[in-house]
Amino acid sequence: MNILEQIKSPADLKYLSIPKMQALATQIRELIIKTVSQNGGHLAPCLGTVELTLALHKVFSCPRDKIVWDVGHQAYTHKILTGRRDKFSTLRKKNGITGFPNRFESIYDAFGAGHASTSISAALGMAVARDLNHENYNVIAVIGDGAMTGGEALEGLNNAGISKRKMIVILNDNEMSIAPNVGALSEYLSLIRVNEKYRRAKKDVHRILSSIPRIGNSVLKTANYVKDGFRNAIVPGGFFESLGFTYIGPTDGNNLEDLINVLEKIKINMDGPVLLHVQTKKGKGYIPAERHPDKFHGIGKFDIATGKPIVSDSIIPTYTAVFSQALVDLAAQDKNITAITAAMPSGTGLQKFSELYPSRFFDVGIAEEHAVTFAAGQATQGKHPIVAIYSTFSQRAYDQIIHDVALQNLPVVLCLDRAGLVGEDGPTHHGVFDMAYIRQIPNMVCMAPKDENELRQMLYSAIKYNSPCTIRYPRGSACGVEIQEEFSLVEKGKGELLSIGDDIAIIAVGSMVQEAIKAREELLNEKINCSVINARFIKPLDANLILATARKVKFIVTVEEGILAGGFGSAVLELLSDNNIYDVSVIRLGIKDKFIEQGTRQEILDECNLNSKSIVNAVKNFINGSDK
Repeated sequence: MNILEQIKSPADLKYLSIPKMQALATQIRELIIKTVSQNGGHLAPCLGTVELTLALHKVFSCPRDKIVWDVGHQAYTHKILTGRRDKFSTLRKKNGITGFPNRFESIYDAFGAGHASTSISAALGMAVARDLNHENYNVIAVIGDGAMTGGEALEGLNNAGISKRKMIVILNDNEMSIAPNVGALSEYLSLIRVNEKYRRAKKDVHRILSSIPRIGNSVLKTANYVKDGFRNAIVPGGFFESLGFTYIGPTDGNNLEDLINVLEKIKINMDGPVLLHVQTKKGKGYIPAERHPDKFHGIGKFDIATGKPIVSDSIIPTYTAVFSQALVDLAAQDKNITAITAAMPSGTGLQKFSELYPSRFFDVGIAEEHAVTFAAGQATQGKHPIVAIYSTFSQRAYDQIIHDVALQNLPVVLCLDRAGLVGEDGPTHHGVFDMAYIRQIPNMVCMAPKDENELRQMLYSAIKYNSPCTIRYPRGSACGVEIQEEFSLVEKGKGELLSIGDDIAIIAVGSMVQEAIKAREELLNEKINCSVINARFIKPLDANLILATARKVKFIVTVEEGILAGGFGSAVLELLSDNNIYDVSVIRLGIKDKFIEQGTRQEILDECNLNSKSIVNAVKNFINGSDK
């Protein structure tokens, strides 16, 4: 019997028995595994939260009650239950449903999320608005244990605890051991502490003791000390209690009946902020994911039978792999090089470094702000810290980049992987803003390689510059050029003139240089001669090269895989204006003032006109327009 096909909305769960819900959990897992094997996505964390999601929608009534998912790695079951089952096959595809909660996609998605540690702050905001509006609904934040390392999560906890407002934080503990599992006693205490009689008895004891003349308050204080000591000795969660939360747990997050029981009692009996600690099994229900939850956290297409990824036959390395090898090669030569990641050792290519140089490798958890200032501290003492981070996550450390690195002119190297359009993860993960905000910062060097060999040499050069430096490079396979093993210095602020032509100049940076080269070849077939410049540097620009070229041509095309507002093309326009060059027309190709949705990387590059064909069209349109 296919129970899942009968579920049109979460309200349908209200009428299901526990056995039927358990069968439904199995069917949901099968759908998630099948879809992610074909589309890629976040598998292991979503498999672990199936029962938790079912219990939440069984007990609470969404969308009136608000469930705020942190990041969204856990929210596939939520999407399936909230009217998106029939569209689930389009997960992460162009024009399909997104891999993260999205307020524009469904009224059941109370808050959009793609970066970790935001759920508690957002949920508290909703709880405050509810109370100001004199409304009555529940607000639940679901946060993973990894996201709890983020500073915003701790700020949210601190504020929520002192506010005393009614809200629930569910800590999904699926990987690191925040507290020991104390077994049956813990389960018993979890249930007893949400029992109405237990809570009433506590209040009665408090009232009786405090009413005893002279000694009542002293006895009460002593009793509280004894109670707190006993509680912290046998019940984990004293930290949360000290922040003002009622702590409940750990509870088995894959036991439907227990979860529903606990959530029902919290809903009925508890006032003020509550933290429910649940322990789930990452990858539950799919053996390969249970055995290797890290590999199945975020994964591309894979074979369900074996669990093995379906990989390309290409022998061309990824930019991440090239960075990884260059870093370990440099570290062998320089013992002062250290490597820092914010919970992404594999994704950023630091795994190899961590194995070869464990004492020089630091994973600080989901804490990008800390990662940057931590690196700055190392740099003050003669180290050469390399902070490898996805471009989209570097946004979270903007203040630290300015205040703690650039202002003090410290030699921290930020290696921004996944710079530009990343594909199926969509607008929360596209790294399109870094050029625009990095180039504003004094003392900062910002560069982008045209190919894998240039990336290798730029990493070496960034360390030699002994100044704040950023290197941005795209997701996926590199260009397939020969890699020069010996390191050579890229002169700071020096671009590369790849071809000379007197009609048009195409000035490209990073991933767009190869497209500019292709465009030049196509234009040559039409007797249009182009200069092509590999800018290399977003900051400082090669002013001499760009100005000399601008004085020879009538038209310049700038091409960048980043936001146009304040980006690389804007920098070129500023340079021309500052040098009183007004007789050359400039067309800027890049990402316009909008958020770009999901799709394959090539699909959205084409959508944004970031390809050789679009460069050719821009040139032809200008020439045709100027001839009229």
